[in-house]
Amino acid sequence: MTEEPTTVWNRPERGARGPAPERSRAQITAAAIGLADGGGLAAVSMRQVAGQLGTGPASLYRYMSTRADLLDLMADAAAAEIDLGVPLSGDPVEDLAALAGRAKQVHLRHPWLLDLPAEPALGPRGMDYLEYALRALAPAPLSSPARLETVGVLNGLVTLFARTELQRRNAPADPRRAHASHLASAATAERHPLLLAALADGPGAEAPQDTHTLFERVVRRVLTGLVDNP
Repeated sequence: MTEEPTTVWNRPERGARGPAPERSRAQITAAAIGLADGGGLAAVSMRQVAGQLGTGPASLYRYMSTRADLLDLMADAAAAEIDLGVPLSGDPVEDLAALAGRAKQVHLRHPWLLDLPAEPALGPRGMDYLEYALRALAPAPLSSPARLETVGVLNGLVTLFARTELQRRNAPADPRRAHASHLASAATAERHPLLLAALADGPGAEAPQDTHTLFERVVRRVLTGLVDNP
């Protein structure tokens, strides 16, 4: 008989054997997040986290089974930073757009979230986030699967735009001007009439769009389409 897979939250806070605990999962998670914020996920190993806490790597395995457990705990702790205390207005598009903006800020504070090797297991804070998003969607005439799909699309937009914003922030020069200038000079009326028309109506190379403004506009458009066309 095959055992069902378990998450770190299905297991006790620490193993039953061994000496009394010196640390908590929360302390271990905070130390790991500090390392990841400074050096990315590559800086997070059981040995390095143990060194931050002044203990041996073997002792951490009394609190979690694998490094994957630690990454799940880190992702859930980051989800706790998304403010879910904002009252809902009853407008699904506006409420979810605002939630997406708050979620993107968390990703910008913790860029390592974009580099997690797999989708993290949903922990208690992640469940709270999902519950809030579903409550925001309650007024919309959507089926339960469609509601979950809408939240999934929203999360995808958050990660996409957070990654783009971080790349532009870390680039030595704004690549948008060079890209726009290249398109304007390379596009021809014979082969690219629609592209030329789009460039003519756009902000142009001298006035690239603010990434967050673009994010808010795209999120609202996508959500409007999903909510109004069940």
